[in-house]
Amino acid sequence: MFVGIDVGTSGVKAVILASSGAVLDQAVAPLAVSRPAPLWSEQDAGEWWTATEAAILALDPVLRSGVLGIGLAGQMHGATLLGADDRPLRSAILWNDGRSFAECDEMERAEPRSRLITGNLAMPGFTAPKLLWVRTHEPEIFAAVRSVLLPKDYVRLCMTGDKASDLADSAGTLWLDVAARCWSGAMLDACGLSEEQMPALHEGIEITGTLRPDVAARWGMRAVPVAAGGGDNAAGAIGVGVVDDGDALLSLGTSGVIFAATRAFRPNPARAVHAFCHSLPNMWHQMSVHLSAASCIDWVARLIGIDGPAALFALAERAGPAAGPELFLPYLSGERTPYNDPHVRGAFLGLGKDTDPGRLAAAVLEGVAFAHADGLDALSGAGTALSSLSVIGGGARSSYWGQIFAATLGTSLVYLKGGEVGPALGAARLARIAVTGDSVAQVCVRPPIRQVIEPDAALAERLAPKLARFRAAYPLISQIQE
Repeated sequence: MFVGIDVGTSGVKAVILASSGAVLDQAVAPLAVSRPAPLWSEQDAGEWWTATEAAILALDPVLRSGVLGIGLAGQMHGATLLGADDRPLRSAILWNDGRSFAECDEMERAEPRSRLITGNLAMPGFTAPKLLWVRTHEPEIFAAVRSVLLPKDYVRLCMTGDKASDLADSAGTLWLDVAARCWSGAMLDACGLSEEQMPALHEGIEITGTLRPDVAARWGMRAVPVAAGGGDNAAGAIGVGVVDDGDALLSLGTSGVIFAATRAFRPNPARAVHAFCHSLPNMWHQMSVHLSAASCIDWVARLIGIDGPAALFALAERAGPAAGPELFLPYLSGERTPYNDPHVRGAFLGLGKDTDPGRLAAAVLEGVAFAHADGLDALSGAGTALSSLSVIGGGARSSYWGQIFAATLGTSLVYLKGGEVGPALGAARLARIAVTGDSVAQVCVRPPIRQVIEPDAALAERLAPKLARFRAAYPLISQIQE
């Protein structure tokens, strides 16, 4: 058996995977996000470790005792700054933090080849601009930095004592030469950093160390190997078998992602497409990334007094698609693809005296789907044509939302049994490959299909005018909110 740990934004999830591929047990320990100032988003790195231990210890102790290896996945881009004693110097700055927008321009001026080296547009969510912000606004902390780790890799340090990372997660720092799959001295120089402050790089299926004896004893395990793993999106792709050129998924978690595996490195930085390494050797991937997806569901449910996402989905379904003129722009934390705009904020448009909670709920589901249509269009500009998407994440539980998405994107949606388990499943699969040497083809199979939703032409036609209005609205609200 193998354990997968996913250090997410809202919680740490742990699963136990049998060699048969079945998930035998899983547990989640919650996390909270701190927003001490506008555009800021932070977490205490120590809480990741506390939640990791809580999630592991909530798993069946008999199963834990038979585990042969552990894999790690986690939220990407978070800047965890460690001093000489390997303790965090400040709260970690997260992926959805937008404070470093000015530093993005500063970094690209300092290294004009940035987009060629990294294949990506500098965005505030990435790790490198965050370090420039710290250098400017907290110089005493920057001077004390001896190591920079991503969230899951801080947990790895606590588990094994090793400073290591995988290529998929590290590609999201803007310090990686993504085509060459190594740290870029030029990009590190642009931030006043050196390779000595970076973790050792590994492919996702490589072992980075073993569980410390004291941690193993506390967890009721042997000192098992720990695999490099991957960033949450790459690990999620491994979990649902998105491993070959052209395979793709739609992830509907806190954020939303369309992820396409590619045999070649195919960047499109001009439209804020993410082009990163995959968790497997000699593979890359493209992503359109939307900072708010299922988080919009939780937000509007609280706003209108609905008891949770399931009730909101039911309310929207009763109202029906395109039930009214209401539009929702889901930019609650800014947006990445295709706008790279940390300042833009969400909006309801077209409200009237007839607007009711059902029509608001329907508009939110549609607005998130419309944003992903913009992302899919950006991927098409990078040479990626997709006809089918495997669906993972909490949003995968709603078939009605799937109908809206399929019609809006013009793609088939494939719902897989266990698809909601997410990146922790992929992390466990990567651990199995690392420990046993089993092939990718043996391990990274697509789970059984639970449901397929095909695009409904009549529904697409009904939604098309609202999609056109949605696309016309961004320039208006971005100008108003400047």
